[in-house]
Amino acid sequence: MDLIDIGANLTHESFDHDRNAVLQRAREAGVVQQVITGASREHSPMALRLAQAHPGELFATAGVHPHHATEYTDECDAEMRALHAHPEVVAVGECGLDYFRDFSPRPAQRRAFERQLQIAADMEVDGVGKPLFLHQRDAHDDFMAMMKNFDGRLGPAVVHCFTGTKKELFDYLDQDWHIGITGWLCDERRGLHLRELVPSIPANRLMIETDSPYLLPRTVKPQPSHRRNEPMYLAHIVAELARDRGEDVDATGAATTATARAFFRLPALA
Repeated sequence: MDLIDIGANLTHESFDHDRNAVLQRAREAGVVQQVITGASREHSPMALRLAQAHPGELFATAGVHPHHATEYTDECDAEMRALHAHPEVVAVGECGLDYFRDFSPRPAQRRAFERQLQIAADMEVDGVGKPLFLHQRDAHDDFMAMMKNFDGRLGPAVVHCFTGTKKELFDYLDQDWHIGITGWLCDERRGLHLRELVPSIPANRLMIETDSPYLLPRTVKPQPSHRRNEPMYLAHIVAELARDRGEDVDATGAATTATARAFFRLPALA
């Protein structure tokens, strides 16, 4: 079963001592391609360099997470646009709004988000705006309003690490956006409502991600003592997803892979 992890934070410092081993374990677990998340001025260039070091296997996003919105200056905008000139950078983001933690003031979050939506609208590929890798937590109404301001100007979008409500899910699906599911689904304490929602996601809108090093699936047994998630655990998410959707696990894996490859315009494997 060939899988694609659409969201791995492999530039995180917890991988500095064994990143090559992490990649090898992912390959052995059937993860054939990964999109490395760029979520700040510091880590977006790092994600690009990592993708360039592993052509055809790793790709990158470039953006500024709402937690880091205060760093989004004119200079930052120019840096992001320069990163998006590289073919290895396949999506704008991680960007969006986070009113749950409010690590950056909400006006700064909205300004940073709007400027990145403008990048996505400007960076057309074959007449279609560049894909968006989106974050939304406890900010649904403002998030939807800001996206609506760009109606008709944006390409495909994925709401990554979806953990929201039924209303939020159907609002996204009504816009033909994609949904990224993480190991949150594997958490018997927090993920129960997701089990009821994932059957409603069309196969051509559904993708999977580990969000490494966060959200280690609780179905991994035994749990590693360090609690660090990594891409090799992606199959645990597929297994839960298939069970909840009433599908064969190989069929679920193949569908998410095909959807991810089409969404990010990834090359087929040799």
